[in-house]
Amino acid sequence: MNDSNIASTAESGVATDPGFDVPTWMHLLSGWIHRNPRLWIRLGNLETRTVADVIADVRVDRPVFVAGLARSGTTVLLEQLAAHPQVASHRYIDYPPVLTPYWWNRWLGMVPRATEVAKERAHQDGISITSQSPEAFEEVLWMAFFPDAHDPQHSSVMHRQDVHPEFERFYDEHLRKLLAVRKRQRYVAKGNYNLVRLAYLHRLYPDARFVLAIRDPVWHIASLIKQHRLFVAGETSEPRALDHMRRVGHYEFGLDRRAINTGDTALTRRITELWSSGREVEGWAHYWAAIYNHVADVLAADASLRQASLVVRYETLCGEPRTTLEQVFEHTALPVAVEALEAAAAGLHAPGYYRPAFSDEELATIHTITGPVAARFGYAEGIVPSS
Repeated sequence: MNDSNIASTAESGVATDPGFDVPTWMHLLSGWIHRNPRLWIRLGNLETRTVADVIADVRVDRPVFVAGLARSGTTVLLEQLAAHPQVASHRYIDYPPVLTPYWWNRWLGMVPRATEVAKERAHQDGISITSQSPEAFEEVLWMAFFPDAHDPQHSSVMHRQDVHPEFERFYDEHLRKLLAVRKRQRYVAKGNYNLVRLAYLHRLYPDARFVLAIRDPVWHIASLIKQHRLFVAGETSEPRALDHMRRVGHYEFGLDRRAINTGDTALTRRITELWSSGREVEGWAHYWAAIYNHVADVLAADASLRQASLVVRYETLCGEPRTTLEQVFEHTALPVAVEALEAAAAGLHAPGYYRPAFSDEELATIHTITGPVAARFGYAEGIVPSS
């Protein structure tokens, strides 16, 4: 979707939002790339050979991976980290030819840049973007090498002992090319699906830092339901938007919503059935619990990964932004001036454009299903929507 050209949509979800429009050139090029991943992997390797001298001394130093279930604050965290002068991240402008970042960015550097006005993205969540805003396009790389990454019938979990030499070499070279062409020293990625790849990524980069976002399940589920309805309407009105979401690996909500399989295929199937039968609240509650129970288990079993990870609660990020951002920058070893920290914190606050409207029965369902897992992250089991 052309998220750099977004206007407001009615809260009812009526799909009159041009943010769901996909330009013809992007639709055609992204479709070609998506259908021919091996060709583009070869092009990426050719690019690496042609810039070998440029990236010879570039190393991936302490990469930062931001991950969380969608609507947990990962975009806010990515934007804060990506604004740091040492940091490179994927941007909206990097799509569709994500697998050849050096050539694409060099070409873009020769093209006059039009003046842009930041506009609210299709999510209607108050986050305004331009083509230069950071975005989670790393998933395109994972899908090129792991075609079953988003198949609910297969576990998506990658363990510390998993090995994929071709991907690992390509991935490392890709990050080095991105750092070189952006002339930056540190790489930051937002990848919500990386929640099931934490140990694997930590094996690849032992000095990596992980920032893991979580949110009060009542508010979180309310936001997920709102977004799902919005994207169903948008993709129904603009069929190209559905193709776009599939090509960028964005299956969190919309017409092709898919649950991440955390190793329990029966539970994943149950969640899918609940969604299909219209039992949205129960389905999302089981999904929230499955995802964060997996994260809690992985962190509990891996001391080195646990030390490399910082769990950020959405409520704390919004309620105590300065303290929380200070912890984030300290954890990621990115020096930040006091003035910059205070300016960043000043723009953060809890959303005021919607509130959960669950019945007592629905609240009880959420509490019963998510409560024990939420307690593992410091939430009280009797969760009550905050003001």
